[in-house]
Amino acid sequence: MNQLESMRIFSKVAQCLNFGDAARQLGISNSAVTRGLTNLERHLNLRLINRTTRHVSLTPAGHNYLEGCADLLQQLEQMENRVRAESRSAAGRLKLAVPAFFASTALPSLISDFRLSNPLVGFDLTVYETASQIVPEDFEVCIMIERKLRDSSLICRSIGRTWDVIVASPSYLARRGVPDSPRQLSEHDILLDAESLMRYWTFKDSSGDIRVTLVPFIAAQNASAILRASLDGLGIARLPSMFVQDHLRTGKLTTVLDGFELEGSERTVWMLYASQRYASHMVRTFIDFAVSKEVGDEPSGRQRSLITQTL
Repeated sequence: MNQLESMRIFSKVAQCLNFGDAARQLGISNSAVTRGLTNLERHLNLRLINRTTRHVSLTPAGHNYLEGCADLLQQLEQMENRVRAESRSAAGRLKLAVPAFFASTALPSLISDFRLSNPLVGFDLTVYETASQIVPEDFEVCIMIERKLRDSSLICRSIGRTWDVIVASPSYLARRGVPDSPRQLSEHDILLDAESLMRYWTFKDSSGDIRVTLVPFIAAQNASAILRASLDGLGIARLPSMFVQDHLRTGKLTTVLDGFELEGSERTVWMLYASQRYASHMVRTFIDFAVSKEVGDEPSGRQRSLITQTL
C-alpha cells in the first residue's frame, strides 16, 4: 500500500464528502479512490468514513486522523515547494572534489569568478592527492587531470588542458649540471610521480625517438611531494606546467631539455558528474560556467609548433 497516496485520497474524500468529486479533483478513477480508502482503513484497522449510497460522513476516528493528515500533508507540500525553489536557483552547497595541485592553482580563480554571479553558492571541498583516494560518484562534481581518463559511469567533459614539463631547481642544476640530451638523465637524480606508473620517458627530436629508462631517486605517490622535492634541489622531475608555472615565473624552478618534444605530455582537465536531468540548478550552473571558463594553460613554444603541425 502507498500510505501517503492513501492519506491524500482520504483527505480529499473528507473535504468533498463525495467519492466522485474527490476522484475528479485527484484525477483518478472512482475505483482508485475506493481502493485507496479501503487499504488505509485496513492498514489502521479503523473505519474512517461512513458511506452509504446517499451519504458520506467522517467517523470520530476519521476526524482525529484528518487533523494529523492535514498537518503532515501541509509539511510535505512546504518541503517539496522549498526543494523545487532551491533546484531552480543557484543557491546551496556544492560537493566538489579536486586534485591537490588543481586546488592550489586554477581552482581559487575559478571559484572566485563563479561567485561574482552566484553569491549564494558555497562549496564543500574535498582535496585528494591521488585518484585512488576518492570515488567520483560520491560528489556532485569531480575534477580529474589525466592523460587518459579511467572508465566511468559519469558524464565526462573537458574543461581545459595542461602539458608536462621537465623541471629542476637552479641549485640542483648548478650542482649537477644541465642535461643537454635526454640520454644524460641516467646521470641525474630523477623524482618520479609513482601514480603515473611511467618508468620511462620518451622524447622526440629530428633524429627520432629517445626512450629513457628511469631509476628514480625518489618515487612518491603524489605530485605535491615531487614538487616539494624539486624545489628543495633533490633532482629532476616531470610535472604539469599548471602546477609549476608560478615557480617557473619566480625562478625557483627552470625547465630543461626544452629542445626535445616530450611524448605523452598532454593532460586533460576533466569534469565528471552525473546526468544533469535531475541535477539542481546550482550544479548545472557551475558545470556550464566551468566548461565556458576553459581552465588550464598553454603549451610551450615547441609543443605549440608540433601541435600545429598535426592539425
